[in-house]
Amino acid sequence: MITQILHKAPGAGGDRVLLVMLPGAGIKASAFVEHGMADAVHARGLAVDIIIAQPDLDLYLDGDVAAALHRAVVEPARAQGYARVWLLGISLGCMGALLYASAHAAALEGMVLLAPFLGTKGTVAELGRAGGLAAWPAARSAATAPEQRMLVWLRDFLVQRAVSPALYLGYGREDRFARGHRLLADALPAARVVTAAGGHDWDTWRTLWRLVLDTSPFLPAGEATAAELDDAAHGE
Repeated sequence: MITQILHKAPGAGGDRVLLVMLPGAGIKASAFVEHGMADAVHARGLAVDIIIAQPDLDLYLDGDVAAALHRAVVEPARAQGYARVWLLGISLGCMGALLYASAHAAALEGMVLLAPFLGTKGTVAELGRAGGLAAWPAARSAATAPEQRMLVWLRDFLVQRAVSPALYLGYGREDRFARGHRLLADALPAARVVTAAGGHDWDTWRTLWRLVLDTSPFLPAGEATAAELDDAAHGE
């Protein structure tokens, strides 16, 4: 089962984006509303409609979250005419986003990962010992099946330097999962990574979300952001 809350952007028409927000473990869908995550988008006048989708935890444990999201959220949105779909995950919600991408990357224009859960401590330690995601030997990993599926897709995405879906990362520098976040940050363009002081909490996530929005992630494909142009000018 997936609980859904819809927040449509003011106005109508135009090239509208659908942003699906995925909460972490123990976080209710309504928390995205209470903490102003949707309002932060619409306050900028962006033509971004938002669905806050909360899959049951069992869907993560058995790895069926991608199929459930596709069936319950993305396919109906496509039928309603949304051609541009983004995912925003927080913590475990990022696992949902990455598992979805591993099965339906072509359906996504972009993803935003805030404080992502990239696996258990043991799995993240494996990534570190391997020298990062790109060198991680999945075949010898003790990671769970859903972790493997998520990380294999992410590893291949990074190694191939894929440009779609666009991938943004944000994390608190004191987050208890920051070791894994830094491994991912090292493999992404600097313009796609934001950090802030703070831990694994809403104060930090709200700050990170504002910083991501400052980079103009929802520009149509082919339009470089100011940060990306700056990176290119400096050879990054």
